[in-house]
Amino acid sequence: MSRYEIERYLNIRSAYGASFGPDGERLSFLMDTTGTSQVWTFTDPQEWPEQRTFYDERVTFASWSPERPELIFGMDEGGNERAQLYRLDAETGEIENLTAMPDAKHRWGGWSHDGDRFAFASNRRDESVFDIYVQDRDATGDEAKLVYEGDGWLSLAGWSPDDSRLLVSQAYSNFDQDLYVLDLETEELEHLTPHDGDVRYGSASWAPDGEGIYLVTDEGDADTLYLAYLDLETGDLETVTRGEGWNVDGIALDDETGRFVYSRNVEGYTELTVGEFDEDEPTVFETFPEPDLPGGVAGGVSFDPDAERFALSTTGDAVNTNVFVVDVESGAAEQWTRAPTAGIPQETFDESDLVHVKSFDGLEVPGFLTLPDDHEEGNTPVIVDIHGGPESQRRPSFSSVKQYFLDRGYAYFEPNVRGSAGYGADYAALDDVEKRMDSVADIEACVEWLQDHPAIDPDRIAAKGGSYGGFMVLAALTEYPDLWAAGIDVVGIANFVTFLENTGDWRRELREAEYGSLEEDREFLEEISPTNNVENIDAPLFVLHGENDPRVPVGEAEQIADQAEAQGVPVRKLIFDDEGHGFSKLENRIEAYTEIADFLDEHV
Repeated sequence: MSRYEIERYLNIRSAYGASFGPDGERLSFLMDTTGTSQVWTFTDPQEWPEQRTFYDERVTFASWSPERPELIFGMDEGGNERAQLYRLDAETGEIENLTAMPDAKHRWGGWSHDGDRFAFASNRRDESVFDIYVQDRDATGDEAKLVYEGDGWLSLAGWSPDDSRLLVSQAYSNFDQDLYVLDLETEELEHLTPHDGDVRYGSASWAPDGEGIYLVTDEGDADTLYLAYLDLETGDLETVTRGEGWNVDGIALDDETGRFVYSRNVEGYTELTVGEFDEDEPTVFETFPEPDLPGGVAGGVSFDPDAERFALSTTGDAVNTNVFVVDVESGAAEQWTRAPTAGIPQETFDESDLVHVKSFDGLEVPGFLTLPDDHEEGNTPVIVDIHGGPESQRRPSFSSVKQYFLDRGYAYFEPNVRGSAGYGADYAALDDVEKRMDSVADIEACVEWLQDHPAIDPDRIAAKGGSYGGFMVLAALTEYPDLWAAGIDVVGIANFVTFLENTGDWRRELREAEYGSLEEDREFLEEISPTNNVENIDAPLFVLHGENDPRVPVGEAEQIADQAEAQGVPVRKLIFDDEGHGFSKLENRIEAYTEIADFLDEHV
């Protein structure tokens, strides 16, 4: 039995999403002290911060104006992902809803350098596509100016240094994007990246002179992402640096000084490079000392106004997420936030081991295995926790839920099966469409590996996963029913056809690029859908979902729970009427994981 209740673990806080104010002194960040993420500010490291928003709903980001003591933040309602943009006056505390169109999504596109305007992408004209808008800082609602009508999934990567242009990205899938420049005077769009096949162009940032773009890409049939410079006049793409077999995940660039931070993702761990580009040679740079940061996973870089420092958040298996501020030239890092661990000693948190499992076809599948400190050889139950996406990656970052179950005596295994991001384009494509079930076979191989592990009880293995990971749980239970003692499906896909028919209009095309289309692949999608193989399930099943889920509609949970129960499977179902794609409210998370713990204790 755990030394601490789930409430204690879920009260372990995270601080992240830092942004420097225009004076370079004040720093904002998000922290979930109240149970949902809100905006906080302070001026000195580890001082008591000031809470600036007080909502029951989660705040998703906050960005300071470059010129005024004000910031814009995003917030949705009940997890519906239809985010609205709000302006917070940091002096008076006054908050104003700038978009005020609750039926539409608003995706932040950044402040202009003079702080007079901001940009965003929204589907307010047509729910299935995103347009580009520019809005004066003191305008509201329909006063925003529509500057470009889109025909797909558009997002913004920032204003040019002279504020005359916007950098626009269009996504066709997670592995195929295009970049454009939108001239705000003529409202004409220039295509920067014409290409054939799937090519990624991401993390785009303007060069200080406005004559080029830095980005990460796999153009030229590269398997992993590398950092490149795109000359806007010639269209030439020059390599800046390659990741030596690993992805360069992204770059944060100050477009006044040319100072930057880029990250490599090496087996899930972050390696940072801090430097400054040469004014005359855009692919030449000097580097500064790498900061010494705890945890192993870092991101969310924000430079101060002079680019002498940058803030970022760090995390690790045994390190809850906090904001650090780094001196660019020296690499000296100082912890600014001290998000509490709810009185649980940090030294009690367990760290994972990176392992590799050989699958049915010889493919090496990486994963992270964490054993509880006091585990008994041959008698330790294990939770196999499968990530969503599927083009996502489990990394060694902090999870209060994982630490809770470790404290209860469960081992925890987090595989990155084929189809996961972080290991190259070829690896990510190994589960596309007709190869979908090969990734489920990877789970079988992982369980067989666990069954042979000296610490693990082979008869007490449970599957858990959320979103696409929920599908993986259900598929593992239907394809390999003899392996499992229990299954936990959180906001998961139960039937690909009904999922694609009912997901948000703006998401369907992107999801079909990964899973297959309703028009061409319906028969196959039906064949692999767990609802059509539900008679194979033997293990007890717990299904959890949010009523307002815009990605995986709640009907997915209803149908698999009803059908499994009709087959005589012990089924527990829990639907939250004020949540969406996951559970953001503390009281709901406490209820969900209390019931999950009870369910596992009963059946595992």
